[in-house]
This record gives sequence, C-alpha cells and structure tokens, in this order.
Amino acid sequence: MNDMNTPISILGIAGSLRRESYNRAALRAATKLVPEGAILETFELDGIPGFNQDEEQNPPAKVTELKRRIRQADAILFVTPEYNYSVPGVLKNAIDWASRPHGDSAWNGLPAAIMGASPGAIGTARAQFHLRQILVYLNMFPINQPEVMIGHAMDRFDQEGNLTDVVTEEFIMALLQNLVDWTRRIGSPKTSRKST
Repeated sequence: MNDMNTPISILGIAGSLRRESYNRAALRAATKLVPEGAILETFELDGIPGFNQDEEQNPPAKVTELKRRIRQADAILFVTPEYNYSVPGVLKNAIDWASRPHGDSAWNGLPAAIMGASPGAIGTARAQFHLRQILVYLNMFPINQPEVMIGHAMDRFDQEGNLTDVVTEEFIMALLQNLVDWTRRIGSPKTSRKST
C-alpha cells in the first residue's frame, strides 16, 4: 500500500445536511486543494435514519453504502460543525452506524484528519476535541496538526460558498498533505482487508 505511485484515497464527510453549510463549502474547497498523489471523494450523510440496534444486522442501504465507501478509503477527512459544544447528531449517527455491529466497524485502523468552520471565533474547537475522543474508541489515528478551525466563516467564503481566504487555503492544503504523509507512514487497513 505504501507504494509512492499508488494514490492515497481520502473519503471526506461533512457533518451538516444544510445546503449552504460552511462545512460543506470547506469540504468542497478541500476537494480542489488535495495534494498530488491523493484523491478526495465525498459522501453525503442525508438519508441515513437514526441508529437503531435492532436494525444493525440488516442496515439501511445508505448505511451499507457508507460502510463500503469507508472501507474503500485509505484515510478519512471529517469536516464538522459545532452544535451545543459538540459534534452534530447527524455526524455522530453516521459514525455509530458505521461502527456497528460490534466487531464490524468500518472505521477501525484508519488515519484521519479533522477540520471545521463556524461563524464564531473558535471555529469548532470544542466539536473537534469531542470528535477526537470518539476516534479513540473507534481506533482511528487522527493527525494532530495543523488544527484547521475556520472561525468567522462568513468572512472566508463568498455568497456562492467558495473559499476566498488564502490563509485558510494554506491550512487546508497543509492538513491534507500531512494526512497523505501520515497515511503513507502508518499504512491503511484497506490492504490487509483485501488479503483476508
């Protein structure tokens, strides 16, 4: 997997369903800023019902698709809003579905990166910290730096949702480059899945 000629496949997930979301806009920007040697595809969380353990052995089609896409990826990019000092329910719900049933978590062993955008000053810092706590249980390996907390998001995106702030672009590029380097360094569970 660590062949330098093999592109690193990153799956980007934004924790918002809102069409005009700054976090979805930040994820769109990231798809254009991905470094050479990597591919960033996205997955939309709309349509995933609330997690119900009674259904985990026979999950909805959207959940099956999410788990398949996670397992195809070498790394994950989470882009999270902050709701009530934490991650949005829609993102936590998707994480829960893809971690079940017990022993069949799609997240296990994956490298990850986290970023987020907010109209407030601290740019989703609390939500990102909570997400890091969740990733401990999921046995995921997030990179630590740079921390991409896009505060005052209304000043960094235009009316169409395009990222216009050069410093933010540089932070996102650095985050993605570090994720690619980290993934090459620690490897991806995708290759061991193929051999089993």
